[in-house]
Amino acid sequence: MNRKLIALLVLAFSLLFTGALQAQKLDKGNITITGVVLDADGKPVPAAAVSCNSSAAIRARVVHTDKKGHYRITGLKEDSYDLRASANGAYSDWEKNIPLRKGQTKEVILRLMNGNTALSGTLPAKHKK
Repeated sequence: MNRKLIALLVLAFSLLFTGALQAQKLDKGNITITGVVLDADGKPVPAAAVSCNSSAAIRARVVHTDKKGHYRITGLKEDSYDLRASANGAYSDWEKNIPLRKGQTKEVILRLMNGNTALSGTLPAKHKK
């Protein structure tokens, strides 16, 4: 009697565990963002960091470009995403509110701005020394 009860409990927990794993697989998402990161001269940037934020995310996902400047972010869920690239002190503008739907693959090209941009202007008289 005890062996039958134990066997039944083991079977029940096994089925429950298997179902939970299947639910996690389905929940992962099947949306992909691909693209390339280019420098200010239009050349691909290897090893650039690409940050991807969704409206529902608590923290960003970060991937790095390959030696040809290409990146790929997979397993995303249906949502709107913001992307930005950075490398060697240069950053791209944020590409904001990119809507993605199930099964979609979206290509986004990110262009770095020159990291040595300087501000210029004239200070008002009260701020001059």
